[in-house]
Amino acid sequence: MSSEALHALKAYRQLLKAIKKHIGKEDYKKHFGEFAMLEFRKNSNLSDQSSIQQKIKLARDYTFLLSSVHHHKELLFSYNIAVDRSDEMKRILGKSAASVGLQLPDVYQS
Repeated sequence: MSSEALHALKAYRQLLKAIKKHIGKEDYKKHFGEFAMLEFRKNSNLSDQSSIQQKIKLARDYTFLLSSVHHHKELLFSYNIAVDRSDEMKRILGKSAASVGLQLPDVYQS
């Protein structure tokens, strides 16, 4: 396998992981992943190296965009920008308690 093919495969895997993680796996969101798959398959037989590199860069940039938007959203939530965070805090407290093998008291559970 050529180095370009390895770079394309790595970019493809990272893009699909980002789509699954940040967009979701629900049925009504599957078209994002399907579009990425179709684009990679459609462009798999390109012979122009500059075109291949542009497509790989585009995939990496989109992966970075998805991760950055998700991170930005988490930052906004953490700064309490006009959002009720009680459910989020319950989830965080539950995860913290579960990580040391404890359960939250009934007061904190909904």
